[in-house]
Amino acid sequence: MTHPVEISFTATDATDLAARPGRIAILVPQTGRLPGGLPRAAREAAARALDSEAWKGVKPGGALELAFPAGLKAEALQLVSLHNGADVAAARKAGASIGAKLGKAETLVLAGGHPRAAEVALGLALRAYDFSAYKTRKPESGAPTAEAAPEGDAPAAPAASTSRTGAAEDARLSDAAEATAPAAMPAPGEKPRGKVVFMHKDPEALARAAGDGAAVAEGVFFTRDLVNEPANVLTTSDFADRLLAMRELGLDVEVLEEDELAKLGMRALLAVGQGSESPSKVVVMRWNGGGDEAPLALIGKGVVFDTGGISIKPAAGMEEMTMDMGGAGVVAGVMRVLALRRARANVVGLVGLVENMPDGRAQRPGDIVRSMKGDTIEVINTDAEGRLVLADVLWYAQQRFKPAAMVDLATLTGAVIIALGHDNAGVFSNDDAFADAVLAAAKAEGEGAWRLPLGAAYDKLIDSRLADIKNTGGRAAGSITAAQFLQRFVAEGTPWVHLDIAGVALPPSAPALAPKGASGWGVMTLDRLVRNRFERKG
Repeated sequence: MTHPVEISFTATDATDLAARPGRIAILVPQTGRLPGGLPRAAREAAARALDSEAWKGVKPGGALELAFPAGLKAEALQLVSLHNGADVAAARKAGASIGAKLGKAETLVLAGGHPRAAEVALGLALRAYDFSAYKTRKPESGAPTAEAAPEGDAPAAPAASTSRTGAAEDARLSDAAEATAPAAMPAPGEKPRGKVVFMHKDPEALARAAGDGAAVAEGVFFTRDLVNEPANVLTTSDFADRLLAMRELGLDVEVLEEDELAKLGMRALLAVGQGSESPSKVVVMRWNGGGDEAPLALIGKGVVFDTGGISIKPAAGMEEMTMDMGGAGVVAGVMRVLALRRARANVVGLVGLVENMPDGRAQRPGDIVRSMKGDTIEVINTDAEGRLVLADVLWYAQQRFKPAAMVDLATLTGAVIIALGHDNAGVFSNDDAFADAVLAAAKAEGEGAWRLPLGAAYDKLIDSRLADIKNTGGRAAGSITAAQFLQRFVAEGTPWVHLDIAGVALPPSAPALAPKGASGWGVMTLDRLVRNRFERKG
């Protein structure tokens, strides 16, 4: 998998600043005070910059860069605005300002004694993500890289199909206590980056504070990698293999194949994938770090590619349907975080992996399928397939694990994008207190989420003439009727939240803490939810 940049922490020592190569970033407080040890010429240049109109326009977390600063061997001096009283969002933004500029040489961050330095480190790691497994040319010159196949030869198999599995050897945390350990080798195609060194007045305390953030970054990267992968690489089998590899992190992982799914009665899920050569699967991941209490269940939609089936989508934009497994990707990322940080909680993650393809065997509009619950479903539109997958996995989760609560995630509807755009996920729930907990976690982590309604009045839109329910109610209130459909498969008394992440999983522009591409939205929110509500204290 793509690794977070190596970050180490050391005590402040400004004696050799003039001779340090690479990049230097300074966290500048509201007083504008610069650290000691800067050569006179560099200090004067930085002071002029801090007195400029350009600096006055820099917002908290933003930066101003001086190229090839006088008096320093460094190629750049970055002045990062971060007041001592800055909040988490500003600190992570400051880190992102640094992370966006990382190069092949080392970056030194002069953090002083800033109380939010751990959040700066997390923001830096998240923004420094780069998915370039399939890039065979250097962007600065256009010259082939050493890994590129010679002209006329068949290209090598995509690296991600064989080695980017997320096995334990890839689970590298940049622990400051092991700053002298050799860096992990980058994945094939991964852009080489110099390490990052934070100088801080209390590096040991900073290292401890940043430890869980390193686990979060690993989980977010795992999710982003999964969402960014092309569908010819991330098949249902490849996806399942990557999750099985996380057994080495301590997760209990099992894969339910089609014959077992049929015995369980998951005919709604199986109907979605019956037109594909890739076998449908359900993967169950368990982390038992708590006591005897019932687990939190996380359920993810994992449609590795969605053509729409017989109700085929327009060609324009269909290439982005590689991201229709985004919900499953988030669940996988969260489970990775919990294992890496040894969470004191019981959590089970379940993902339904299918591919929705048109074929002579594919389900048709007008088909009626029976769910694991026993309800019959009339298929009006084969492009409303994700809810069929989730219906069976939700019911299976409840029947087998009797969870204390459930959260499902899915890139479910285009309607939620019309309603909320790309800044907020849609939140639906049958339990106000649980919904509030999810919303509070999202707010704390800076991930946009907005609650939308459920209500019995919407049920009539999905009533079927021939079956118990139909899989779409048309354009009106499309995201709500999809959630209303899912609620039919939630047992009474089980707190449940549905997160429609269609707008936030692969936004059209770069979010604050990621380059353009998969955002990893939801990993931090759900990890925070576990910490706040389900983790044993002490």
